[in-house]
Amino acid sequence: MLPASYRINRVQKTLQWFEEDIPFLNMRVKDLSAERQRSAKQFAAALITQTRAELERLLKENPECRVVAKERRQEPCD
Repeated sequence: MLPASYRINRVQKTLQWFEEDIPFLNMRVKDLSAERQRSAKQFAAALITQTRAELERLLKENPECRVVAKERRQEPCD
């Protein structure tokens, strides 16, 4: 099993990626029907909500990682 700090870091990066992608999602779906735009945006919102919940769960299970998570610095992409 992966260390808790690694899992927390990965979930944080994923959440950040999802949140930063919202403007691009809006551009990608602009040519779709209103119903499909709404569906895509609802899916993205649900994904962000689930990812935030997962992050909170991991932080509750590993309170010692909460400090590390708050102090996390931006790391270069691989």
